[in-house]
Amino acid sequence: MSETHIHDVVILGSGPAGLTAAIYTARGNLKPLLLEGEPSSTGDQPGGQLMLTTEVENFPGFPQGILGPELMSNLKEQALRFGTNITTAKVVKVDFSDSPFSIWTSVSDNPLRARSVIISTGAQALMLNVAGEDRLLGHGVSACATCDGFFFRDQKVLVVGGGDSALEEAGFLSKFASSVTVIHRRKELRASKIMQERAMKNPKISFLYNAVVKELVGKDKLEFVRIQDIETGLTEDVEAQGLFVAIGHAPNTELFKNQLELDDKGYILTRNGTQTSIPGVFAAGDVQDSKYRQAITAAGSGCMAALDVEKYLESSEK
Repeated sequence: MSETHIHDVVILGSGPAGLTAAIYTARGNLKPLLLEGEPSSTGDQPGGQLMLTTEVENFPGFPQGILGPELMSNLKEQALRFGTNITTAKVVKVDFSDSPFSIWTSVSDNPLRARSVIISTGAQALMLNVAGEDRLLGHGVSACATCDGFFFRDQKVLVVGGGDSALEEAGFLSKFASSVTVIHRRKELRASKIMQERAMKNPKISFLYNAVVKELVGKDKLEFVRIQDIETGLTEDVEAQGLFVAIGHAPNTELFKNQLELDDKGYILTRNGTQTSIPGVFAAGDVQDSKYRQAITAAGSGCMAALDVEKYLESSEK
């Protein structure tokens, strides 16, 4: 295939949104090229956040649950079955100023050209970066209560954070856990007043202020959390079977600054479905969704983006 070939659609990202978009565009005979990314030194790998997840029990169609990597492998196999061209490459630069669009990757000095682009590069949960976190991620440590809360029925869990998201996570976890302790590094929570009142009225939720997590300890799963009092410097080991990090997410949109309209948190702004501020460039999944951040909503928006691309290409040919 020559470097001057112009693709009908190039998909950036290989999570549920990107692979679902690939399945739909491939079935629409658009011969999509999907750039799945590359493994990184920080543990990121093609397939997105689900590659770091153990059991997935809330994705429809799997009554007994399914392992995150297995689900992503199934989606990838399905995309390949319908003719998607999947390339292991990282996008290093884009130019959306003129169509066909230009996309530079880590495997070539020459840009790919595309009539349309679907961005599904996802978002990353901000983590604590403390000892034991990487090793215990998926083994007691999580960044998604909605995904993993069910596994902590009648167990002691901790939530790190002080904003609305942290208190939402704590409230959800209180449906399952025997106790939920919110750890916050300041003297006062940042969450809205109504969220604070709701959490404080919940008998299962308690608070630990002026405290930070220093280390996560456990052999095969989380056993206790080493917590330091910021004022005294003293540490305490708190028994816990689960730790949920709720200090925010960061969308993977660095490449698209000054190219597309982003909101104040850096998420891509979409309108009329999945259309971005540039006609022909679409966004799906967590890269444009700061609210739901679920595998099923990402997959659904990937379908939407694919259908939007089909309509866009049809209309641009007339």
